[in-house]
Amino acid sequence: MQIPTEGDPGTETAGILLRPPLLVLGWLVLAHLLDHLFPLAIDIPENHVLRHTVSGALTLVGITLLVAGMSNFVRAGTPVPSNQPTRTLVTTGIHGWSRNPIYLGMLLFYLGVGVLLRGAWILVLLLPLIIALRYGVIAKEEAYLAGRFGDAYDDYKVRVRRWL
Repeated sequence: MQIPTEGDPGTETAGILLRPPLLVLGWLVLAHLLDHLFPLAIDIPENHVLRHTVSGALTLVGITLLVAGMSNFVRAGTPVPSNQPTRTLVTTGIHGWSRNPIYLGMLLFYLGVGVLLRGAWILVLLLPLIIALRYGVIAKEEAYLAGRFGDAYDDYKVRVRRWL
């Protein structure tokens, strides 16, 4: 189900300061630098086959979620970037399973890169990244969507989980 807004969506946005893809990329770069500057004594197995299989699976699922979520927005005629006004509340397809499939995809991609690189800091910084996304991005988007779509968004939140 897609619920369009009444009339012009205006120019109001969720007010996200840092676009989520840049946040995840920045976190990857920071973690990779920390891995080289301050290596952690965490022994991540070097089994190439297992590591590449797990990394590939995480990355593939992440990219699949990203593409499915973005495609869902495009089909509904609403912008993907969080710095543009939302035109439609998308609640079907992958968004009927997770309210944030794009962010979930980004996190799985991040984790897949961490496993591939055997990056201890990438793995250590996963939880702070999740917290930054949850409170720095998703909380603002949820408040924006609740204000924009009212009861329809509240009903959606009851039916569909935030992550999984």
